[in-house]
Amino acid sequence: MHTPDMTQDNIARIRELFPNCVTEAKDSNGNLSLVVDFDALRQELSNSIVEGERERYRLDWPGKKEAMLAANAPIARTLRPCREESVDFDTTQNLFIEGDNLDALKLLQEFYLGKVKMIYIDPPYNTGNDFIYEDDFAENTDDYLERSSQKDETGRLVANTESNGRFHSDWLSMMYPRLKLARNLLSDDGVIFISIDDSEVENLKKLCNEIFGEDNSIGTILWKKKTNGNNMGIIPPVHDYIISYSKNINKISDIGYNITQKHIEKNYSNPDNDPRGDWTTMDLSANHKGPYFPITNPITGQIFYPPEGRYWVFNEEEVKKRISEKRIIFGKTGKSRPVQKVFASERMQGKIRAESWWDNHGMNEDATAELRELFGQGKLFTHPKPSKLIYHLTKITSVNNDLILDFFAGSSTTAHAVMQLNAEDGGNRRFIMVQLPEVCDEKSEAARAGYKTIAEISKERIRRAGKKIKEELAAKETGVSSTGQGSLLETAKPAASSLDTGFRVLKVDSSNMNDVFYNPDAVTQKTLMEAVSNIKYDRSDEDLLFQVLLDWGVDLSLPIRREKRQGRDVYLVDENALVACFDKNITEELVQELAELQPLRVVFRDDGFASDAVKINVDQIFRQISPGTLVKSL
Repeated sequence: MHTPDMTQDNIARIRELFPNCVTEAKDSNGNLSLVVDFDALRQELSNSIVEGERERYRLDWPGKKEAMLAANAPIARTLRPCREESVDFDTTQNLFIEGDNLDALKLLQEFYLGKVKMIYIDPPYNTGNDFIYEDDFAENTDDYLERSSQKDETGRLVANTESNGRFHSDWLSMMYPRLKLARNLLSDDGVIFISIDDSEVENLKKLCNEIFGEDNSIGTILWKKKTNGNNMGIIPPVHDYIISYSKNINKISDIGYNITQKHIEKNYSNPDNDPRGDWTTMDLSANHKGPYFPITNPITGQIFYPPEGRYWVFNEEEVKKRISEKRIIFGKTGKSRPVQKVFASERMQGKIRAESWWDNHGMNEDATAELRELFGQGKLFTHPKPSKLIYHLTKITSVNNDLILDFFAGSSTTAHAVMQLNAEDGGNRRFIMVQLPEVCDEKSEAARAGYKTIAEISKERIRRAGKKIKEELAAKETGVSSTGQGSLLETAKPAASSLDTGFRVLKVDSSNMNDVFYNPDAVTQKTLMEAVSNIKYDRSDEDLLFQVLLDWGVDLSLPIRREKRQGRDVYLVDENALVACFDKNITEELVQELAELQPLRVVFRDDGFASDAVKINVDQIFRQISPGTLVKSL
């Protein structure tokens, strides 16, 4: 029940290519294991003799190697469902994961690998006044196993003050494994947006260049966060940055707003009565490397080259073809530089690039007002992002059914924005929020309002935002104009009743399974009693169900239905994707009834069968009735 050991997977791949580069060595416990001979591997990948470490361009900091190991190290953790804090638990496709985001990202690797279309995060800015996650990579093996497997810890936060000698290093070590795991989750056409300020923007770009590849950078957004800098600094900081990268820049689709009829009417016309309809002009050159040659106006003979530092977007043959079709023109006088005609009929399926984020995308004051309106009280959360900002990021990058992830959820602005956008365009985008239960300062307004942790505020924000959005949508359906301030709803396409504003709460916790493997001299009366069952006494059937979903790599948001069969509780995940029964005294009659459902997977407790004979016969029963079913016992 551990997450996959990605280090061993990587070693196996290297062994396939270069068997001579993998050898055996003793680990810290004296056991033999496979390891990479990096000297031999370096030589295999070089056409000259490699001697020692050479200078090269790279981002380095104390603790980087440990951070790289942290991204690959397996953990014995699970996700425990919490119905009472969820909304529409059985049917919603949205997830809220409470716990350390490094653990959460590892637990999501099995099913969500390559399935996330957009990631937005607003991590600690490392200003010297905020907190970062403390990942102790210097601990020994026993301490690591105790922390990751046996203790019920949800993560640790420490102040990272400017007096810390590892001020930048600790922040980079915290970010590196999280971004590396996040990249795995992105789809090939996926993108990530990261908010940051001047404190770490340069280091973050270098870090992302290493993890995502410099060629996959899709730009930096300059976002206006306030109207004045309050006399802070020599140049008042009125903006933040949003660093953006793609998983594979060759696979991403157009990023921008859908072209509407209103845009066509405003920007397209037909001054020359072209039979092909309304048109506008577009530059024939671009700043990415491409064809470079002279273009001659066939009427005037005038010759044109691309502007300095730019290239033509078409090759010479295509340019000649488009000139003959009058799709490349030279202005009214015939002396202007060539531009291409773009017809409205061709552009309706295209995108409008978002060129400026300086205005009209929300500011800090809007975010604070938004929370105040939702909660009806003062400042519960410091430095929230406006939902309008993330709404626009989501709008230009995602379509119906896409999955959106935010693993520094904060007040869950991202979830709010996703629900708002779905309400507007009828989409069914899903979200996964991850937030550490960071304790609220006892002097804060949040603590005075009764909120113990940031995660509690985050969940309550989704509840309230979802309710408000549904009310606005219902009001539009009945023809009553909404009075909700700052609503982004323009056209109400989906029915309020069908809009998914629920979320399934899952909490990171230690494994559901007892550690029953002890050396003889480590056995005590207490451990002997605990070994009676391989499942911890305080874990519910639903806890076991979600550990099975994780272990088998099944979608954690699939609908779940519980029903009674033969007097036992049976869970049906997406009807027959997985069937589970963790009750005791399971009979052959129940096993046969479950086999007739033809499930893809079925799971029981190892000690749940009425007799050893029933346990032995389970495989045979499924072979006869449902041979395609995978059978598992915990």
